[in-house]
Amino acid sequence: LEKALDKMYAEWRPQAFDTLAYRDTGTHILRGLDDVQGLFDDHIIKTQAMRGSPFVKPFENRVHEWETKLITMQEIIDEWIKCQSVWLYLEPIFSSEDIMRQMPQEAKRFTQVDRLWRKVMEKTVAKPNVLLATAQEGLLASWREANQKLELIQKGLNDYLEAKRLSFARLFFLSNDELLQILSETKDPLRVQPHLKKCFEGIAKLDFDDSMLITAMFSVEGERVPLHEPVNPALANGMVEKWLLEVEGAMKQSVSSIMKQSEAAYARSKRVDWCIEWPGMVVLAVDQIYWTREAEALIEHKGLEGAREYEAKCTAQLEDIVKLVRSQLTKLQRATLGAMVTMDVHGRDVLTAMVEAGVDKLNDFNWISQLRYYYQPATSPDILVRIISSEAKYGFEYLGNSFRLVVTSLTDRCYRTLM
Repeated sequence: LEKALDKMYAEWRPQAFDTLAYRDTGTHILRGLDDVQGLFDDHIIKTQAMRGSPFVKPFENRVHEWETKLITMQEIIDEWIKCQSVWLYLEPIFSSEDIMRQMPQEAKRFTQVDRLWRKVMEKTVAKPNVLLATAQEGLLASWREANQKLELIQKGLNDYLEAKRLSFARLFFLSNDELLQILSETKDPLRVQPHLKKCFEGIAKLDFDDSMLITAMFSVEGERVPLHEPVNPALANGMVEKWLLEVEGAMKQSVSSIMKQSEAAYARSKRVDWCIEWPGMVVLAVDQIYWTREAEALIEHKGLEGAREYEAKCTAQLEDIVKLVRSQLTKLQRATLGAMVTMDVHGRDVLTAMVEAGVDKLNDFNWISQLRYYYQPATSPDILVRIISSEAKYGFEYLGNSFRLVVTSLTDRCYRTLM
C-alpha cells in the first residue's frame, strides 16, 4: 500500500499545466486538462480504497493528507476552469470602453477578477507544475470569490441587455452576442448594419451620408427609399436603441408620406407610367386602395352592371401591364410589376365571381368578405384594411420590393381567420 502511495506521488511530480497565450491580452489560459482530470479520478478512487484497507493503520494520516490534497486540487482546478470559461466570454465585452462606461459596477468587478486571473496565470506560466501551482495560499477561496463576482456580472449584463431590449423591442430579435457587438461600439453606427435585417422586415441597410446622417433605407433587393427627415445617431449620445427608435419612426413616416404622394399621383397619371415610378410596396397598397374605391363606386351606383363594367376595366388594365412587362425594365420595376399582376389577377377574379353570383349591393357577403383598403388622406393619415366585420390599420412598415405568392381561395380564408 505504501509503495502504491509513493507511486501516486511520483506520477504527480512531473505533471504540469499546459498554457496558451490568449490573443493580444498579455495573459494565458489553460488547455489540455484531460490527462490531469483522468489522473485525479484514478488516484482519488485508489486513495479511498486504501483508506478502507485494514493494513493502512501505520500510515493512515499520510493517506488522509494525500486524499485531502487530491480533493482540494481537484476543487481548485474545477473552479479555475469555471472561471476561465466565463472570463473568456466576458473579456472581449469589457475590453470595450463603451461597455465599461455604461456598466461601471460590473466593470469594477470584472477588473478585480481580471487582476486575479493575470496574477495567477503569471505564476502558473513561471512554475507550471500542478502540485506547485495549486499550492498557492488561499487559491481555492480566491477562485470561489471570483466565480461569485462573475455570476453577479453576468446577471448585471443580462439585466442591462433586457433594459435595452425593453427600450426598443426589435432588439429581442438579436442574440446577446449580436447585441453586445453593437453596444461595444456605440460611437460607430455602422456596426448596426449587419443586424438590421433581423430588426426590420424590409431594411437591409441604411444610407449614411458624409456627416453620418441617415438619409435613406435600402431593401434586400436594392430598392432605395429616402427618409422623410434624416436621422442623426450622434444626438443619441451612444444610446443605440434611441436612434434605432428614431429610424423606426422615420421609416413609417416616410412610407406614409410617399403613400400619400403616390395616391394623389395615381389620379393624374397614366397607370402604366405610375406603377414604375414608386416603391413596390407603395404601388401594391395604392393599387388596392383604388381597386376598392372604384369597385364600390360602380357597384353602389350601377349594381350588378357596375361590377360587370369594372371587371372589364380590370381586364383591360391587366393587358396594359402585360404589354409593359414586355418592354425594357429594370430588375426592380419588373419585380414590382410581377407582384402587381398577381394582385390584379386576384382582383379581376373576385369581380368575375361576384358577377356570376349576381352581387349588386355593397353589403353582400361576397364583397365584404374580401380584403379591402380604404384611404382618405384629406381627413386621416391612416389606411384602414377591412374584411367582413374586422378592421385594422395599415402599419406603414417598409417591406421592400419582394414577390407575392398567387392569391387563392385558401389565402382569402387565411385573411378572414387572421383578421
